[in-house]
Amino acid sequence: MIDTHCHLTDPRLHSQLADVLSRAAAAGVTRMITIGTSLEDAQNCLELCKNHANVRCAIGVHPNYSRDVQIEDINLLRGLQSSPAVLALGEMGLDYHYDFSPRQKQQAVFEFQLQLAMELNLPVVIHCREATDDCLATMSRFSDTRAIFHCFTGTRDEARKILDAGYLLGFTGPVTYKKSDELREVASFVPDDRFVVETDSPYLSPEPMRKMKTNEPAWVVHVADAIALVRGKSRAQIDDLTTRNAQRFFSWAWP
Repeated sequence: MIDTHCHLTDPRLHSQLADVLSRAAAAGVTRMITIGTSLEDAQNCLELCKNHANVRCAIGVHPNYSRDVQIEDINLLRGLQSSPAVLALGEMGLDYHYDFSPRQKQQAVFEFQLQLAMELNLPVVIHCREATDDCLATMSRFSDTRAIFHCFTGTRDEARKILDAGYLLGFTGPVTYKKSDELREVASFVPDDRFVVETDSPYLSPEPMRKMKTNEPAWVVHVADAIALVRGKSRAQIDDLTTRNAQRFFSWAWP
C-alpha cells in the first residue's frame, strides 16, 4: 500500500523517522510520498528522500504559507523539481477556512505554481478548504494539468464537480469518523480509477487510532478499511486499486 500524502519532515514524525518507517513496513505500507508546504520544507523533503528509496515527494507552497513567500522566489521549485525524487508540485491551492494568508495572495501563489506545473508537465496536489468553486475556476485555465484534491472532506456535490473536471480524490482519516456518512457515500461512488488513500500525517488520525495525537503512514490501512467496507471490497482490493492509481498519477513505477 502507498500513503500518497504524509509530512515526514514534520518534527513529530521526523524525530522518530526510523520507527515510523518500520511501523509502516510492518503494516504493509511500502511506499510514501512526503509533501512539502514551503520552500524550506521542499528542500527538507529532498534531503529525506535521498536516504530512503521508498519515499518520494511533492514540493510546493501551501496556501496557508503563501503570505510568507515572494512570487519570484517560487522559481526555486523549478530547480528543485529536477531531482528524480520529485513526483509532483504541491501541496498548493486555496484555504478559506482559516484565511491565514490574504485570499488575493493565495490566488497569486496558486496560479504561479499551476503555471509552473503546466510548463514542467508535472501533476499537482491540491489543498482546497471551503474554496471548491474558486479552485476549480482557477484550474480550468490549466485543464491539461493532472490533479489530486488531497484530504477531500467536502460534499457530494463538490465531489461530483471535482470528478467531472477529471481530477482524483484523496481520502484521509475523516472517512473513518462516526459522523462522516456523507463522506463515506462519496467514497462509495467515486470511480475505481479516481481515488487514492492518504494519512496527511501527523494530522487526522483515523479510527480506531483517533485518540493518538500523532498520525503516521502505517495507519493508512484504516482509511483503506473504511473505504473497503462501503465499496463491498477487501482491504487487498482497495490496496490494489489505490496503488495502481498512485503509480499512474505520479508516474512512480515499481514491481
